[in-house]
Amino acid sequence: MSLLTRLALGLAAFALVLLILAPLVGIVAGTDVASLMTALQHPLVWPALTLSLLTTATSLALILLFGTPLAWLLSQRSGPGWRALEALMHMPVVLPPAVAGLGLLLAFGRDGWLSGVLYPRGASLSLTTAAVVLAQTFVAAPFYLQAATEAFRQLDPRLTLVAQTLGASPARRFFSVVLPVSRSALVGGAALSWARALGEFGATLIFAGSLSGRTQTLALAIYAALEADVRVAQALSLVLVAVSLAVLVVVRLQPRATAGP
Repeated sequence: MSLLTRLALGLAAFALVLLILAPLVGIVAGTDVASLMTALQHPLVWPALTLSLLTTATSLALILLFGTPLAWLLSQRSGPGWRALEALMHMPVVLPPAVAGLGLLLAFGRDGWLSGVLYPRGASLSLTTAAVVLAQTFVAAPFYLQAATEAFRQLDPRLTLVAQTLGASPARRFFSVVLPVSRSALVGGAALSWARALGEFGATLIFAGSLSGRTQTLALAIYAALEADVRVAQALSLVLVAVSLAVLVVVRLQPRATAGP
């Protein structure tokens, strides 16, 4: 490889590194501990932080509860219908946030196509904490679902076959063999899913609104704080950056899942 080629590749790599790191440096730069602590006392901060922790924990629990069996089914099926279903389950990843929020509103809102079944007395999930959880689950579920499905597909079938020959029931094989062997990938997928839920903005804003203490999560509080005090928005952003970094560390420290012995 010539010197000119290496120089061009190095400059291209540096440009992308700069593009990614510059906003992160902008959030961190110019913030000292005293300013950060002062900003964190703003009335927007703690209600948003508490609500975010509550809703993301709930959405992650729902994703694990319903996503794990779905991932197992998808990993065990290979027909075109199952492949199409798997592709549809990943649609929230590529949908623009506004489209996701509008879709949730048109499905689960007061006048949504499911309103007659869900709200026979005219109630609605819109503008409630439950709407926040639903929006977070919608956008974050594919991250866990993809990780879990791939982990289950890489599982050596001999492991479950041995357990079957020893008399283990399907449920026992799943909980005593499949889940422990796939644990690292499932933890990584869950961490990414939770981080995505914590940073959710667009779908939540459209479907749940931004009501302090009720639907205003950290991401929405940052947007609201920008209109009044940039320092508060910067402090909240630092919280999300720290959480995101911690999630990446957790994911990177997970050992690679092995397909078999």
